[in-house]
Amino acid sequence: MKSELVQPGSPTYPPALLRGGPNWTPPVIHVLGNAALLRQPLTALFCSSGCPGQLILQSFDLVAHFRDEERAVISGFHTPIEKECLTILLRGKSPIIICPARGLDRYQVPTAWKSGLDKGRLLVLSAFPPGVQRATTALAIRRNEFVAALASEIIVLHATPGGRLESLVREFERAGRLVTRLPPA
Repeated sequence: MKSELVQPGSPTYPPALLRGGPNWTPPVIHVLGNAALLRQPLTALFCSSGCPGQLILQSFDLVAHFRDEERAVISGFHTPIEKECLTILLRGKSPIIICPARGLDRYQVPTAWKSGLDKGRLLVLSAFPPGVQRATTALAIRRNEFVAALASEIIVLHATPGGRLESLVREFERAGRLVTRLPPA
């Protein structure tokens, strides 16, 4: 499956990316799947790689609730907990937007995602140009900023104190974004 280019001014370009600050240049985005999913309210889902055990079941219950109410969820789905959350979402009908921290020109879509793509409820989305093949820490941070820019609300399952995600979440909060942190059980 080949990705499509979506530029500012295109009917499927997400309005949220046009609301940046004075030095913001809306990115050209690359999509695989149903770009119309970008036109609805999106819930961003973030979790640090290390997640305390008491939050894991709570996270899965919350995501199962999102799945059952068919809430549109966007994430990088990169950390172990985020990957499990994606598995839960794939079992339902909710719209899912997956944002890898790399370009899509040689992206191999996992078999488990193909049904969602075929049904128009899954979108793979990247703000990275062709040729960016390896995810790095810097690209993951940029990807998370991109995910947050698209979202109407941000859910943080867990952010390790002092970690990169925690720092990024504090930036979102300072910018006045709606951030909900999962409380410890």
